Amino acid sequence: MTLNLEAWQKRVLLILGVVAVAGLFALAFTAGRVAATPQSPGNDSPDAGFARDMQVHHSQAVEMSRIIREQTDDVVLRTIAYDIAMTQQHQIGQMYAWLQDWGLPQSSDAERMAWMAGSGHAHEGGGTVPADGLMPGMATPGEMQALSEATGEDAERLFLELMIEHHKAGVDMAEAGVELAAESEVRELARKMAASQELEITAMEDLLAQL
Repeated sequence: MTLNLEAWQKRVLLILGVVAVAGLFALAFTAGRVAATPQSPGNDSPDAGFARDMQVHHSQAVEMSRIIREQTDDVVLRTIAYDIAMTQQHQIGQMYAWLQDWGLPQSSDAERMAWMAGSGHAHEGGGTVPADGLMPGMATPGEMQALSEATGEDAERLFLELMIEHHKAGVDMAEAGVELAAESEVRELARKMAASQELEITAMEDLLAQL
């Protein structure tokens, strides 16, 4: 049986209406999924800045720890240095992997610690580094050389003095990470860093007082 023109038009309009409604549902579903998909931190985000700068900061702590383990026989100090080296090397790997997962480069043209400017832990100048280019707490090349050449109690004292200052600045950076980072895993690692380094500062201050 053939349909007249009017019936055919009604049928076409009905089909088009069903298709349109289905399309709207599909579009809404897709939009919902896109909106629900977490966005990775941007290149200039506090998360990225924290991951980059803390890797650099940690790397020097690992190197200082390696040096003192070769320069002292003190069991307690060697144990502290070993814990610092192992813990911070592992954390460097975590932060490196984050930047990879976020599709971001491991380095940036941004000024060191500029990401801290919005926190309560920014250093003078809005979180930026001093004129010598070293982040707060970082030992100078001359101090690193002196540490590598020192022995016995001289090496122990110099290591403790340098690492205490290094850790204090590290705690500041970590607390800024807790305050500013958008990613929960970044905030959690930063919180652990601050807590562990505070404990290590206390232990190293006790050792320094005994020398």
